[in-house]
Amino acid sequence: MIVEQNVPLQAYNSFGIVAKARELVRVRSEADVLALLADAGRAAQPKFVLGGGSNIVLTGDVRPLVLKVEVTGRRVVDDGPRATIIEAGAGENWHEFVRWTLDQGFPGLENLALIPGTVGASPVQNVGAYGVETQDRFESLDAIDLATGRVFTLDAAQCAFGYRDSVFKHAPPKDGEASGGMPRGMGLAGRALILRVRFRLPKPWKPVLGYLDLERKRAEAGVREPTPRQIFDWVCAIRAGKLPDPRVLGNAGSFFKNPTVTPEQCTDIIAREPGIVHYPMPDGSVKLAAGWLIDACGWKGKSVGNAGVYEKQALVLVNRGGATGGEVVTLARAIQTSVYERFGIRLEPEPVVV
Repeated sequence: MIVEQNVPLQAYNSFGIVAKARELVRVRSEADVLALLADAGRAAQPKFVLGGGSNIVLTGDVRPLVLKVEVTGRRVVDDGPRATIIEAGAGENWHEFVRWTLDQGFPGLENLALIPGTVGASPVQNVGAYGVETQDRFESLDAIDLATGRVFTLDAAQCAFGYRDSVFKHAPPKDGEASGGMPRGMGLAGRALILRVRFRLPKPWKPVLGYLDLERKRAEAGVREPTPRQIFDWVCAIRAGKLPDPRVLGNAGSFFKNPTVTPEQCTDIIAREPGIVHYPMPDGSVKLAAGWLIDACGWKGKSVGNAGVYEKQALVLVNRGGATGGEVVTLARAIQTSVYERFGIRLEPEPVVV
């Protein structure tokens, strides 16, 4: 178990916000967690699990004990006639893992290319893009209870996936005792650390298209039946054209969730705003493009201090250089107020404010 004091976190959060961890433990195996729990002083401390830092806004130094997830490893668990099961350590870089699956000849994750962060964060956030979400390819995961040290396995139903949501984003009940190796209650935020994630890649492979940007790429290339690698390259090109590279301009990707409304609400909004971008959903609701709502309120390119709205995509908030977490939060709240006052819709942030 490697323990470090007063660790700068600027390189560990994609917003590039300056902050420190009072104490940081590098978790490279479940043995590291067990060693931590055997230390009475550290075991009793509040804990903050940190993966790739691509979905957080740091508003100051982190007082809880930071558990930096660095569990690595990739392997094929099973290659059957109906699906291939692939496993990766929670600390693996997500995009490189997606690339690796294609290199091994196992397609299915190509629509999720270039999403920042780690493999372990993918089920926490139920990451999704261009018609595919983690839950569509998820098999199971192994996690460790930070109170008891017990390792447990969750399937998709137990992860309670929702739109950019899962059991890992909700706090456990105060009386949530461990039961059968798994913490009782639905909330696992701050209670569990994901070690490994397994994905089920179905056979035969079928391309997931349908999104306008992908259809445009297919038309430009003159390709009727694209390969997984072509879709991977198209997604990378689309995302690179819309979203800034966090290594160049700090950001956390899409900052707000796309809100859903009833068909009646959508009809009412269209009557006032005919150009609003919206998508009918399978459950009968209608998803609205949060970026369009923010742009319509005139926020694209605007700033609060050193935090700003990206010029090419209003859904992305950026660090223009030296932004604090407070400036990011202030900007986000101002945007929420504008959208609510104009459209009567409350935007929900994706990142976790720490």
